[in-house]
Amino acid sequence: MVKKYALYDVPKISSIQDMLLRSANEYSDKIALEDLNDYPIPKVTYKELRDFVFRFGKALNELGLKERDHIAVIGENRVQWGITYLTAMTFNMVIVPIDKNLTTNEILNIIHESDANAIVFSNTFKEMLLEKKSSLLKLKYLISMDDEKNTQEVYSMIEMIEKQNSYVDKLPKIDPTEMAEIIFTSGSLGRAKGVMLSQKNLAANLMSMTSMIKIDSEDRFLSVLPIHHTYECTCGFLCPLYAGASAHYARSLKTVVDDLQKVKATIMLGVPLLYDKIFKRIYKGIQEDKVKSKIVPPLVKLTNIADAIGWKSAKKIVFGELHKRFGGSIRLFIAGGAAPDPKVAKGLREFGFNFVQGYGLTETAPILALNRLYAFKDNAAGLPLPGVQIKINNPDNDGVGEIFVKGDNVMLGYYKNPQLTQEVFENSWFKTGDLGFFDEDGFLHIAGRKKNVIIANNGKNVFPEEIEDLLNRSPFIQECMVYGEKDEKHDEVIAAQIVTDAEAFIEYSEKNNIQITPELVNNIISEEIKKVNKELANYKQIRKFYIRETEFEKTTTQKIKRYLVKHQPE
Repeated sequence: MVKKYALYDVPKISSIQDMLLRSANEYSDKIALEDLNDYPIPKVTYKELRDFVFRFGKALNELGLKERDHIAVIGENRVQWGITYLTAMTFNMVIVPIDKNLTTNEILNIIHESDANAIVFSNTFKEMLLEKKSSLLKLKYLISMDDEKNTQEVYSMIEMIEKQNSYVDKLPKIDPTEMAEIIFTSGSLGRAKGVMLSQKNLAANLMSMTSMIKIDSEDRFLSVLPIHHTYECTCGFLCPLYAGASAHYARSLKTVVDDLQKVKATIMLGVPLLYDKIFKRIYKGIQEDKVKSKIVPPLVKLTNIADAIGWKSAKKIVFGELHKRFGGSIRLFIAGGAAPDPKVAKGLREFGFNFVQGYGLTETAPILALNRLYAFKDNAAGLPLPGVQIKINNPDNDGVGEIFVKGDNVMLGYYKNPQLTQEVFENSWFKTGDLGFFDEDGFLHIAGRKKNVIIANNGKNVFPEEIEDLLNRSPFIQECMVYGEKDEKHDEVIAAQIVTDAEAFIEYSEKNNIQITPELVNNIISEEIKKVNKELANYKQIRKFYIRETEFEKTTTQKIKRYLVKHQPE
């Protein structure tokens, strides 16, 4: 039985407007947001952030934008993105965050579908927006984050802010239950669907999340994931602002380690792929060093014992050199967006890095379940957040069924799509589309997506994600996708498409003085699959595999877009 730990006391907020005003008052001169790239507004304190929001809000009103108007925002992670988002929330407008990695057609489609009256953008998108604006009849205002001066066609965010003072006579009254944000996620067939979130949804999620994991004003977050994504937006942007911490925007994914050192970050949010790479790099460095490869394993065992008897700082002392490489201040790695490999979580923890994962969806603002610092299971999604009800609908003999949820963080519905909204709710429960089960300690476990399940010939469910996790542990496999395929007898067999890891094969080739040929690749992957099959029940075993020439197309959080994959690659 897992020991129950008390929840932390957290400030009550009713809306994001309420949060901004409270934090500006409470943490006035503390740094709130910082860019590590050279953007026009590089850094703001809490008071400056509030003042920028007031000034930008007044400027938008002067331009002709009013309460309930829709404002799209697209660009890199930066302070100005945050100002835009908070301005919309504070002035009772509706924000539409857009993924900067989408195609031109997808961006235009979202601007159109969201009924955006204005768009705030970085100049990467300036030329495209100027060219296409005439076809977007509702889009009246183009506002550049980078231009220094207004022109006839494009307004400058900087000039708009500079022309105003920060005095606001009266702020709009917020109805926290109204739509405040539309987030477009890729749906089936690649068609976007707009998730409608309210300020109440976001406020509820912030309060319940921080009651489970303590965040305080001394914390410094390194922001590496795209900010338009709900996971990063709620947990990596709004959460630090709510708690009086600071968020620092990394220059790029390639500079993460340097940026961790620069800001002496205490918390980083990432997707499992990022932590896999970090762990593999650490592990490889140890194995290649003759001394370290001999002394590290016994040191891990010794510090595990020290940790178990209450000497919590032992690992940080023993593995101090490693901690310095990550800035020396990391107290927590948080994983989301997909399920991390339990071996990676355990491995990082054995070097003294706290590691927890959570589970959620865009539709739930996003967190539903979370592991805690002292009550966690590396193979579980976590414990339900306070105020969130989770039930397993129609569980099978193993207790697995679709995850249904209720709570103040559950979306209002899909924008202008009542039919789809109706389909995902059943007696006021939101149907997540994920399959899972609860264990005896109350931890939620995710089995996989309902639509990805393969029905084996014996009628049992096979969850491709489980098999993919095992395959991805191989150093020779960069990524893979498992699915059901009909064989010659029209029976359903388990098949896998595999993208090989070039670096691992090059190392193998040089170490063994052997040439890389298609036959060698095939033989090594075949052996890796045999190893995985030994860990699986007969009906789950991989019977066919294909080596892909190209990587899979992926979403922002590095999930494979399964619906785009042809089952037999050319």
